[in-house]
Amino acid sequence: MTIQKPADRNKEHPLAGTRMTGADIVVQVLADENVDTIFGYSGGAILPTYDAVFRFNDANRKADGRSPIPLIVPANEQGAGFMAAGYARASGKVGVVMVTSGPGATNTVTPVRDCMADSVPIVVICGQVPTHAIGTDAFQEAPVSAIMGAVAKHVFLVTDASQLEATMRAAFELARTGRPGPVVLDIPKDVQNWEGEFRGTGTLPLTGYRARLQAVMDNRLTDEACQRLYAMLAESERPLIYAGGGVINGNATKAMRHFASAYGIPVATTLMALGASDTTHPLSLHMLGMHGMAFANYAVEDCDLLIAIGARFDDRVAGDPAHFAPRAKYIAHFDVDVSEIGKVKRVNWHQVGILARDLDDLLAYGKRIGFDKEFPTWHAEIAGLKSKHALNYDRDSKLIQPYAVIEEINRITRGEAIIATGVGQHQMWAAQYFDFREPRLWLTSGSMGTMGFGLPAAIGAQFARRDRLVIDIDGDGSMRMNIGELETATTYGLPIKVIVLNNFGDGMVRQWQKLYYKGRMSGSDKSLHRKDFVRTAEADGFAFAKRLDRKEDLSRIVGEFIRFPGPAFLEVIIDPDAGVYPMVGPGLSYDKMITGDFIVSRDKPVEDAPGPSEMF
Repeated sequence: MTIQKPADRNKEHPLAGTRMTGADIVVQVLADENVDTIFGYSGGAILPTYDAVFRFNDANRKADGRSPIPLIVPANEQGAGFMAAGYARASGKVGVVMVTSGPGATNTVTPVRDCMADSVPIVVICGQVPTHAIGTDAFQEAPVSAIMGAVAKHVFLVTDASQLEATMRAAFELARTGRPGPVVLDIPKDVQNWEGEFRGTGTLPLTGYRARLQAVMDNRLTDEACQRLYAMLAESERPLIYAGGGVINGNATKAMRHFASAYGIPVATTLMALGASDTTHPLSLHMLGMHGMAFANYAVEDCDLLIAIGARFDDRVAGDPAHFAPRAKYIAHFDVDVSEIGKVKRVNWHQVGILARDLDDLLAYGKRIGFDKEFPTWHAEIAGLKSKHALNYDRDSKLIQPYAVIEEINRITRGEAIIATGVGQHQMWAAQYFDFREPRLWLTSGSMGTMGFGLPAAIGAQFARRDRLVIDIDGDGSMRMNIGELETATTYGLPIKVIVLNNFGDGMVRQWQKLYYKGRMSGSDKSLHRKDFVRTAEADGFAFAKRLDRKEDLSRIVGEFIRFPGPAFLEVIIDPDAGVYPMVGPGLSYDKMITGDFIVSRDKPVEDAPGPSEMF
């Protein structure tokens, strides 16, 4: 086999007419789609395609000896799925997973659902028992299409070998277009071994999907719609942009920043949209929601016009939809998915279309009509909220505070590192205390909240972005979930930095148990105290593996950890009673937010504040 660039749709593919096995066709389409990394674990039902990958790489080795499509082997298939997700989130490209049938496929169910929930494009290629054995409970058979159908954007069971090539291309099209998501291909072993003609072009009809997608693409903002939105903005004195993960997934960050900058509109982002606005800017409100900044939530309470962009009013942001943004006279909503409009919160204006294009068109209309309005009073109020209700914690404690650890890392990295996390308190501390100057620097399991996500996602991100420092912020509970991937990092010589904030238990669960279950620590106190994380990291090949347990050593050891040239591991023994604040309880509105002992809360909006801030 010879490597080919993606075929020019107007030219015949150089290999058109060549006879290939189904497995070779799979690999050639991967090359045509510019895939440069595969994450996967082998097994009997996928061996033909694994062999095709080997032969392809052997025949097309680069001048420096590297494979054109390296196959990265994790400790287990879940790790492979999260590596592909980390790769996709950090790069914006489609991540690729290749696993065997049965348990190999079912081990990827959680990553597939995770990607669906957070709109992340991956393609999962599963081996399957031969066509004639499907439904017989053959060795390592699982009903992948039935299982995955409920959690993926789409699933293909390829029983007609002549349609394999077209199905492969359709999978990538579905994964990356519209609202991105995971697509699964279940390929029986006999289809992989089949031999036929490679066409070099063609895809499945997907008539209904393409029609819906075309309708979205054709739905451009009209002058009348722009006029109505600008009329709302003209009437507003406290406008606020609420940006969701769709801004990043839709590559609309630049367009959103331009629009916000043009009129000085403050921006609050969801957990999934961190980096959509530069969190170091005066008019950035960082994150809103259940564990959002107090000042961001207060701004939502005060705004009179809310402009939602690529956001879905989920329960971690709008726990009490009826009382979300209670003073907003108008709510506008931009999205690519019509099903999100009015699903949770009724809006006064909406546009279903391509986010970046629509925001550019909206700004162009504003310039054309000479719209000019400033919001100095609102800017002063925002500055006052940020000053008075800033994050804070017990800085005099003799115990190591997790916030201080992240502040120190952030001081060194200046908002330019890729941060991956597990799920729990450490995830929220990282979201709150790190800065993000750009999009695709924040990788976390948002909607699914999957423990064990952080380490494999960091590995995938490092393959995608060799030029970036990648840091995994993990907890002792989340680290245990996929601890086998420590060896994957060292095996491939990845210079990722792995930090475990160890509070000897499931901290977020304990926090909820203290607040809502009268302190009954059912199953969260963790009898698992025997794990020596440092020795584990050393055994898995980490040359730098240290434990930080003295507050006075924090700055020095964190600096050594971040600056170490290769893979580095750091366990930090933190205050076991450290909590995540602010916190808006489930189903509650922002006026019931708990700010804890060290963040100033308010009874009413701040009236006096500093002068206006500079624009974006």
